[in-house]
Amino acid sequence: MSRKGVSAEEKRKRLEKHFHETSDFFQLKELEKIGPKKGIVAQSVKEVLTGLVDDGLVTTDKIGNSTYFWSFPSAAVQNKRNKLEDLKKQVEQEEEKKMMLEDAITAAKIGREPSDERESVLKELQQAQETQRALAIALQEYKDNDPAMFAVKEKAAVVAKEAANRWTENVWTIQSYCVNKFGMERQMFNQSFGIDDEFDTLP
Repeated sequence: MSRKGVSAEEKRKRLEKHFHETSDFFQLKELEKIGPKKGIVAQSVKEVLTGLVDDGLVTTDKIGNSTYFWSFPSAAVQNKRNKLEDLKKQVEQEEEKKMMLEDAITAAKIGREPSDERESVLKELQQAQETQRALAIALQEYKDNDPAMFAVKEKAAVVAKEAANRWTENVWTIQSYCVNKFGMERQMFNQSFGIDDEFDTLP
């Protein structure tokens, strides 16, 4: 039976862990030699390293003619805290968008032609669905992450879950509005916007 390969996420974790355990500086060629010992083939080390740098988990700088890479545990924790703050800001922004959407729905009910209403409301619906899904993914990512940040993440997770659930309820509100206002069948509405039977609030 063939041996199962190491996943991309596991490669990232192993390489980042090596940086934290050694607290040292490395060049790419050094990491390509170390990679196979960590279950990372030399040819994929650069790709994994680039991903860690792009995500702010590994720092890089050119010293003289050589480029060095490093990552310390304290910097990784701070980076995760910053990401949590970004997530909370995103939730706040989506709350503002939700309020604007509710105002738009109210305005559509009292002063626009049906065709204009339908186009505007359904466009906003797509945005609401995408936001709900993105928040749900972000929520799960931070619930499953580093235990050392559990308390902070748990608080952010609650905020994100509440926001995601309100967006879900907002989608349902728009669904009911379109069904009643434009005579759309719920099944057709759901099929048009990719809403499956499992679309629901987060537990």
